[in-house]
Amino acid sequence: MNVLIVGAGVVGVTTAWALVRRGHQVTVVDRLEGAALETSRGNAGQRSYGYVYPWAAPDMVGKALRGLFSRYGPFKITNPWSPRTLQFLAMSARCSLSHGLYNASHAALLELAEFSRHCFVALEEPPDASFDGQHEGLMEVADNQAACTALHQKARRLESLGIEHEWLNPDAVRQQEPGMQGPGAVAGGLLMPADGTGDCHRFTRMLAQACEARGVHFQYRTSITDWYLDDGHIRGAWLQRHPPDPGGGQSAPDVKDGDSPHYLETDQVVLCAGCMSRELARPLGLSLPIYPVKGYSLTSTIDDAAKAPRSTVVDHAYKAAITRLGERVRVTGFVELAGFQRHIPQRRLQVLREAFASRFPGAADLGHAEPWTGFRPMTPDGPPILGWGQQKNLLLNTGHGTFGWTLSAGCGEIIGQLLDGETPAIDLGAFSPGRFT
Repeated sequence: MNVLIVGAGVVGVTTAWALVRRGHQVTVVDRLEGAALETSRGNAGQRSYGYVYPWAAPDMVGKALRGLFSRYGPFKITNPWSPRTLQFLAMSARCSLSHGLYNASHAALLELAEFSRHCFVALEEPPDASFDGQHEGLMEVADNQAACTALHQKARRLESLGIEHEWLNPDAVRQQEPGMQGPGAVAGGLLMPADGTGDCHRFTRMLAQACEARGVHFQYRTSITDWYLDDGHIRGAWLQRHPPDPGGGQSAPDVKDGDSPHYLETDQVVLCAGCMSRELARPLGLSLPIYPVKGYSLTSTIDDAAKAPRSTVVDHAYKAAITRLGERVRVTGFVELAGFQRHIPQRRLQVLREAFASRFPGAADLGHAEPWTGFRPMTPDGPPILGWGQQKNLLLNTGHGTFGWTLSAGCGEIIGQLLDGETPAIDLGAFSPGRFT
């Protein structure tokens, strides 16, 4: 079967790998210069199978309001508030107040993440260290008793689902991460020992090369300008190629400057376009309430390995993730509603530097770190959109929020199962594309 995949981030490329291994003829189109140049480029670097959680938590509204008035608060909104931002906030608040939705979504996400863990094991055989991948665990560190209580509640949910975890007292926290000698308070920690790390950008580009070797055709700097619909099917798409972007491929292409559109016929379409999925799906009769939630990261070479993290530490005080990537370290934080504004305020980066200094002082000089900002494709409730679309030959695999890399291998395999008429590995009710209508 000829399959058109839209999007060459980690979700689109892992889907291409799953489908080409099943014998399908695959074409991947992406508007940027190459694979993994948007959300996959500078994300937290963690495959957090035991750490996934829905966006719309029951206490979301209160936490969001408190965070707006603190420079350390993870939730930010950039003025002016657009109609799209207000709509997303209203839908998210409604989801957070829906009785039982959070627990059901959390259980579904953890089940999908566990399936994705097994799929990643197959992807990594034989092991390849070229993307700084490892499985040394993820640890959430609580700085006070209230944070400990929240982590104990999470541990009980993990226990009920049979997901491996371990509660650590302050001494055990420092034994797990001996380089964590900063002044930040430690009241306890929750360890997910099987969670992984790695550079998502490097991994995706490596996998894209493996896909090309298998016959996958990638068309970069290419946008879809229109769909050809007939009798409830997508028969093909009009594609337009753009000139090279001197900015390195992260700028939105100017369609007016591109080549003349050309037509590509296809048997099946899989939409994996992240934040761009909303606009691409609208002509197909789908309203996907995906919002580009902005995040920031700093990446630096490690100066003193003995003072650096071994794996990933999620700091509750600063709501920041600190991840070891081989000889580098990455600090990631904030969820900001700012549309597609790419400006990087220095005050955001300074909070990330303070978070790192409170845990791992002297490990790296974040004053000279590489800054990044990007957009996570978030749904109002949190779970991704996974399953059949309105057209008979449209599959959706998008809206993964902050957990795109974590869920990508499992979601790609599920798309292959659906396409080949197999029963999916898990119940997809929580991920239904029609749940927002």
